Amino acid sequence: MLVHNLLENSAARFPEKTALVCNRQRLTYRQLNARADQLAAALIETGLKRQDRVVILLENSVESVIALYAVLKAGGIFVMLNPGMKAAKLNFILRDSGARTVITDAVKAPLIKEAASDVDNLQHIIWCGRNVVIETPRGTIAGTSWDSVFNAAVTLPAGRRHLIDVDLATIIYTSGSTGEPKGVVSAHYNMVAAATSITTYLQNRQDDIILNTLPLSFDYGLYQALMAALFGGTLVLEQSFVYSYKVMELLVQEKVTGFPIVPTMVALLLQMENLAKLDFSSLRYITNTAAALPVSYIQRLRALFPAATLYSMYGLTECKRVAYLPPEELERRPSSVGIPIPNEEVFIVDANGKEVGPDEIGELVVRGSNVMQGYWNRPEETARTFRPGRYRGETLLYTGDLFKKDQEGFLFFVARKDDLIKTKGERVSPKEIENAVCSMAGVVEAAVTGVPDEVLGQAIKVYIVCDRRTDLTAEQVMRFCSIKLESFMVPKYVEFRDCLPKSPSGKIDKKALKAAETAGYRHEAVPGADMTAVETAVVAS
Repeated sequence: MLVHNLLENSAARFPEKTALVCNRQRLTYRQLNARADQLAAALIETGLKRQDRVVILLENSVESVIALYAVLKAGGIFVMLNPGMKAAKLNFILRDSGARTVITDAVKAPLIKEAASDVDNLQHIIWCGRNVVIETPRGTIAGTSWDSVFNAAVTLPAGRRHLIDVDLATIIYTSGSTGEPKGVVSAHYNMVAAATSITTYLQNRQDDIILNTLPLSFDYGLYQALMAALFGGTLVLEQSFVYSYKVMELLVQEKVTGFPIVPTMVALLLQMENLAKLDFSSLRYITNTAAALPVSYIQRLRALFPAATLYSMYGLTECKRVAYLPPEELERRPSSVGIPIPNEEVFIVDANGKEVGPDEIGELVVRGSNVMQGYWNRPEETARTFRPGRYRGETLLYTGDLFKKDQEGFLFFVARKDDLIKTKGERVSPKEIENAVCSMAGVVEAAVTGVPDEVLGQAIKVYIVCDRRTDLTAEQVMRFCSIKLESFMVPKYVEFRDCLPKSPSGKIDKKALKAAETAGYRHEAVPGADMTAVETAVVAS
């Protein structure tokens, strides 16, 4: 079973059933599959070879769903990226992935031109909208318009390139501890196994309708499209949750049965008025991941959606999903992330690799078909995280997260071993933010940490040391970060200091900074800085 077979099988079984609803467009499975075939044929015509990488830089849209399946049908590997990505990061990913093709919107032409200025491997761009020819110092990058692809008579060859399930399907880029993104590599069988396991415990069925507002560049959002195709359901795709009341009206209008959320969405939901007058009786289940919901949020969600079953979950891009809490355990164990997903085993080990007992803290290790292949172009980091298992060819994922389990085997998250911050459902590298802040005129040093936050999971805090001639404000830092970084990387808190604590080796001592937070340090506004306005802007973004 290959990932694009999920779509093809449902197109054969339910050709006239609605597969995708987005931006007032409705595509049946037959239409979605046919358009993916056409785009796949066009990709092959441009010279795309088996296992070539294709970057997809689009908002949640009909085009983005067609594109991911088309790349797979053409034998390629899709790289779905956040459409808000800045040029420097896009440049790194284009070079790191070796992508020869990009599928994007014509409004992104200036961004693409800047990002591709020193990229040799990029050969072709498919533009949604008008065709654009990009001139770079390395030469001309040919372009094709989206409409011309579907006006052409090119069809997918009958004898398609042979793929097997160990071939690669996608590279999902996440933040790395060095400040550079790292690509998690997934084979077809990894993705099919993960989607099958999740739909099993969610008890999905062909009449399910999923409303997804999460970006397809986020694996939680991406898998909603794959899962719907697996069981023959309908995906209702929105660009975001910004216009939250309209989204909830759409949920009612489309008789949605499944609604994936993250804590930031819950915070907005619970502040909304007039929701009680909407009929949510069609909603069968709600899923939450990224960070555990406060117990009070769980109670209010259940009151707001009395007919819906709430699933609390925990996962990593490196294996997609690790655990889920059976809904009947929500009352007894609201702080637990649950039990391993079907067809997976987890255990907790100490520093010597020995399995620990109940209520003992150790590192969580995962084994199963959902454990991905490793990190693209990072053999040393792959060897540290993905290690040989007991059996020939088996790989174990050492998550780097500290856990404990109770006497009945239910898992409880304790802390993260590494320095990454998980906020708004995204993993953020402090180094990337530090690099951006340090590029500000007058900044001498910067250190970024994560502080506990009920809504975000962790909020980003930056400590800054300026030179004596510079008098920065928190608002200036926030505005600068909003220009240089993606929205979920913009710090919530800014603290100015005369100096930062150092370790004996001369490095900034983040443990000392975190110790102050743990000791109950209260985050207060910097004198002269309107932190309330700043925080409001971040949440709204």
